[in-house]
Amino acid sequence: MPALHPPLDRQQLGHLRHFDNLSRQFRNDWSFMQGKGTSQDDFGGYRFQLAYMAYALALTHRHRLPAAPGLFRPTMRRLVEKILLPEVWLYWRDVSRGGAVVNAHLGDLKEEWDPVVRDNIMYSAYVQSMALLHDYLFAADEFAAPGSLTFQHWSYFWGGEEKRFPYDRESLNDHIYWQMVENGYLGVACEPNCVFQICNQPAILGFRLHDLISGGSRAEEVVAGYERAWADFGRLDESGHYNMMITADSKRVRPNEAPSPWVDAWCGALMNMWNRDFVHDGYPEQVKRFLVDGPDGTLSVRSAPAREVMGQPVITDTCDFGWVAAWASEMGDATTLDSLLAHADRFMNPTWRDGGLYYPRNDNPADADGNRTDIEPMSGNVLLGYARLNTPDGLWGLYTNPWPASHFEEPALTVVDRDVEVSQAEVVDGVLRARLQRTSDVPGDGTVTIGRIPGAWRARLDGVELSTLDRTEAGLVFRCGPEAHVLEVEPLD
Repeated sequence: MPALHPPLDRQQLGHLRHFDNLSRQFRNDWSFMQGKGTSQDDFGGYRFQLAYMAYALALTHRHRLPAAPGLFRPTMRRLVEKILLPEVWLYWRDVSRGGAVVNAHLGDLKEEWDPVVRDNIMYSAYVQSMALLHDYLFAADEFAAPGSLTFQHWSYFWGGEEKRFPYDRESLNDHIYWQMVENGYLGVACEPNCVFQICNQPAILGFRLHDLISGGSRAEEVVAGYERAWADFGRLDESGHYNMMITADSKRVRPNEAPSPWVDAWCGALMNMWNRDFVHDGYPEQVKRFLVDGPDGTLSVRSAPAREVMGQPVITDTCDFGWVAAWASEMGDATTLDSLLAHADRFMNPTWRDGGLYYPRNDNPADADGNRTDIEPMSGNVLLGYARLNTPDGLWGLYTNPWPASHFEEPALTVVDRDVEVSQAEVVDGVLRARLQRTSDVPGDGTVTIGRIPGAWRARLDGVELSTLDRTEAGLVFRCGPEAHVLEVEPLD
């Protein structure tokens, strides 16, 4: 029986394990996730790490392991729970007041505790799209229940009475949509007065997922309106890079100054989901301006010089290296991606912890030979793994080619114990094929449950027919061993 997808390799499995390990850390344990910035208001913040771990899981499930929902669903559920924690969104209480260079002229704005009620698309769109990804991929209504996405905070020491803001996937999706409409489809602001192209792309993904779940064509409407609104300003600046943002009041466009790799890479990687030809056309000239040749065919990324604003150095995680890798993966540029990952493996200290692979934070810009060593948690925890796990046009495929309804009726690994590695899981000609192995890196019982098999079945292990499998109400149960095996299960009814 031919396989549709090659098995995941050791590094890809390691990234999945690291995502799962981070998702299991205790409440407000952000070990390995704190970057150079303060107050969670930069591009390496917890919200971005949590969101793009969820996106990486979604892309892997959709394109590589489509018959393993039980591997991905618990991790994605925990990531949604974490992005709702106050530690992730309390920055908005301060950022909502303005006072930055781009919005100081607005005067003192009202302090806002509700993190999604106005502006802040750099958070609200990730909550929206993560919840909808979960419910779309797993044919669930977990976040449709009123209050299932609630932002809550109370402190014994400060802040007064409890702050509680209940939403769900429907109300949050509607709220962001109407903000888009009220802003003439130009987009919703991140911080006050600042409408970034990048941060509105996840909301478009959310609209598309909501359309797939509930019907409708909001994504199509928003994309058409977005195209019309930005036609007056141009998505690209005069040098061919993506315009970074537009000010809501003056409609002044801010180009990609310097330029900065993260602007083009982040915007291009996301916009590809609905604007594929445009993004692919610009990519070759854009990316080559950021790449630096290294030894033995490796490639690195040249970051823009650090800025000073109001006489103060801007200390922030740019995530340039990680975003260029993610961009190359979406563009299907295997040569660039492989060379970037080779650089990371050689100069950025790949580390294994509890079976998970990551690149630990290093604030030193370069080694003695000038090879880039600087890496922040967003790239080291998330984006390099995202890039390894993604497939060419991965977001485009997720957005454009939804699963048919029949997918959710096919046999699948519906429960996967923590200590089981799944390197292959797909259905070919009605037969579930899964490559499974138990690991000693983490605790667990080594079992998987094969669901959606209501009647008779036939199973083979490495081509040899199995006479028995335990059956529970959830499905057939298989216990894995320490060696990799291929399990095939075929429903007979």
